[in-house]
Amino acid sequence: MGQIASLNNRAAVSDAEWRLRVDLAACYRLVAHYGWDDLIFTHISARIPQDDPAAPEYFLINRYGLMFEEITASSLVKVDLHGNVVDDEPNSINPAGFTIHSAVHEARPDAGCVIHLHTPAGVAVSAQEGGLLPISQTALFPYANLAYHDYEGVALNPAEKQRLVADLGRCNTMLLRNHGTLALGPSVADAFLGIYVLERACATQVLAQAGGAALRAVAPEIVGGIMEQARQVTHGGGGRLVWPALLRKLERLDPGYKS
Repeated sequence: MGQIASLNNRAAVSDAEWRLRVDLAACYRLVAHYGWDDLIFTHISARIPQDDPAAPEYFLINRYGLMFEEITASSLVKVDLHGNVVDDEPNSINPAGFTIHSAVHEARPDAGCVIHLHTPAGVAVSAQEGGLLPISQTALFPYANLAYHDYEGVALNPAEKQRLVADLGRCNTMLLRNHGTLALGPSVADAFLGIYVLERACATQVLAQAGGAALRAVAPEIVGGIMEQARQVTHGGGGRLVWPALLRKLERLDPGYKS
């Protein structure tokens, strides 16, 4: 078995960057645990905290060729906003992968983390003309904050970035038509919770449609108030509530992500 390349000098990164690396590696392992990975494809990126707002921005993303279950804090690759690799092999990331992520990070300073997946349920719903339907409580949360972007082929064209971010607007979740799901958040925890709820909603919809019976939508007035209800039940931030429990779960199942 070949050795996985990793960060050579732990002391070379700040404490804040290392904490982010640990959280991001945990996110990759959790995506694998829930069966949302797609071999070595799809990506999760995170913006590295910086004290100087005028300093160049850098991001962490997975090394191309690693399964999500293999990713560790030290194996993540640092890149700039243009996908140029910093202090690593120049071809160590998937160029198509960072196109979508860099577009979102550049347009949305609040996007501390961006998750993009190709799950069967997510792709299935993204291919449906009606998209996500308000047919379950779970679906209402992303439904109220959901954008759509039409498929333009493999994400290699820089010109697509402008159209993607225009479609995204101020939403935190997106269905990439005929392609998959996307969620963003100020932290890894918030982005993970966003993608979890969107993926669960898509899986529920596919199951409900498979039953063959007519589907009953939630009343529009209830849909309109769901975000305020979400703020009440999560005390303003669900990611920070669920993330410690997820890390405890991962510690029991797969603690190697921290290396």
